[in-house]
Amino acid sequence: MGVEVCWDPAAEQPPAREAAFKSMTAATAGDKDGWLALFAPDAVVEDPVGPSMFDEEGKGHHGRDGLSAFWDKTIGNVEKFEFVIRDSHAAGSEVANVGTITTFLPGGYRVDTDGVFVYGVDEDGLVVSMRAFWETERAMATARQV
Repeated sequence: MGVEVCWDPAAEQPPAREAAFKSMTAATAGDKDGWLALFAPDAVVEDPVGPSMFDEEGKGHHGRDGLSAFWDKTIGNVEKFEFVIRDSHAAGSEVANVGTITTFLPGGYRVDTDGVFVYGVDEDGLVVSMRAFWETERAMATARQV
């Protein structure tokens, strides 16, 4: 059994880990504007990395307009999030979080997405890249009504 990372927002954390925590907090709160404010104007989000139902070309979502559209297509449709980060590795201006994101979707469905979630920040602590490594088929296999 893995060790659950307990985030203490009062404790000093590397900037990328702090940005990742703030991103999860904003998503959980449904705070689109707060979430967008965490990103640099030219940020790129790849969630998941590569072609997917959210990004057919696999080139990522670029800039505030692209990130806003990504929110509307994905995060904005989730009724509730649960994040369990089992491990977190900060190095330089990046952090790789290993964990499970559970999403509760309309119609009473629940999906668990295991993955590695990598955030990179600039010198101001704004997210310049977020790359989520997870497998669509594996996540969809966990879909169930609750």
